[in-house]
Amino acid sequence: MSEQLENVRHDYLRYANCWEDADVLMKGLDLKAGDRILSIASAGDNSFSMLSRNPNLVVAVDINPTQLSLIALKKAAFQELHYETFINFLGFRKCNTRWQIFLKVKNSLSPEMAAFWSNRKSEIENGIIHQGKFEKYFILFHKRILPFIHTKKRVAQLFEEKDAAAQLAFHNKKWNNRRWRFFINVFFSKYLWGKYGRDPSFLKEVKVPVSTTILKQTFQHLAAVNCQHNYFLHYILTGKFNTHLPHYARQENFEIIKSRLDRLKIYHGLAEDAFNEFDNFNKFNLSNIFEYMNPDLFKGVSANLIENGAPGSRYAYWNLLVPRRMSETSPTLKYDDSSKDLAALDCGFFYTNFIIDQKS
Repeated sequence: MSEQLENVRHDYLRYANCWEDADVLMKGLDLKAGDRILSIASAGDNSFSMLSRNPNLVVAVDINPTQLSLIALKKAAFQELHYETFINFLGFRKCNTRWQIFLKVKNSLSPEMAAFWSNRKSEIENGIIHQGKFEKYFILFHKRILPFIHTKKRVAQLFEEKDAAAQLAFHNKKWNNRRWRFFINVFFSKYLWGKYGRDPSFLKEVKVPVSTTILKQTFQHLAAVNCQHNYFLHYILTGKFNTHLPHYARQENFEIIKSRLDRLKIYHGLAEDAFNEFDNFNKFNLSNIFEYMNPDLFKGVSANLIENGAPGSRYAYWNLLVPRRMSETSPTLKYDDSSKDLAALDCGFFYTNFIIDQKS
């Protein structure tokens, strides 16, 4: 896979949060005590979440060392802080003492990681969960674009409790106006999505109109009641998660995750390289890594993951703009029909597919 990534920069924070729904992921993987999990690291959130299901091992793997540095920081914050301070430090709540908190957090960082984050004072002080390229893309939308479309009052009305008929009526009559459709088509175009959101290299395999696809996904979700408690949508439209937090950041999960941090291993490299150091994985969180792979590379990586998975392994992954399904490449895998039901619950409404494949 290395040649596919040679033109992609790995020297900055791409994602400060995981933008895949951990609740849906864990249901799809059917996590159980004793599982051995290979997890695409990204911002680490979903790897932390899976510790709550009592696995033997979670290996968080990423080719981007900056993403792994973020996981090290979050792990140290778990180790050193109580829940409320943890939430404040990361950026979920307002806080004026993040640098002072960091001076405590870095006690659990390696000397290398302590030096890395000590040179990023402004990122720490402004809340690390807001400092990724992807988050800044959404913050730009929230601050610069959304005010031309909807008032803060109307945004608040979108999230108000109402039944399905009222939500649909509000969306059709108040929300889905010409300005909304116009700005979505512009701001989420392939060019701007690549330049400010993801990476142009990640869009080479995209054959569909980006903005049209995103608008369709947005229409389906904002017109349904599930959007009212969607923490991803709250962040995109208000610039913060408010009271709806990702799984790993919820108070009821904090202590159990904290008690199992020794089971989380961080691996720098490609997903398939992790088999050189770890084995017997039976659950795989693959994020949407197939998105930027050409068909031949996708088949090769899939074959490697299938071969190295234990019997009965389950593979979870998302399609955003590029359709990929591992079970279509190998008779060893079977597509799990529950994927569609879980996709309907997915807070990551912008994804076109959530897929679970199981090995025989």
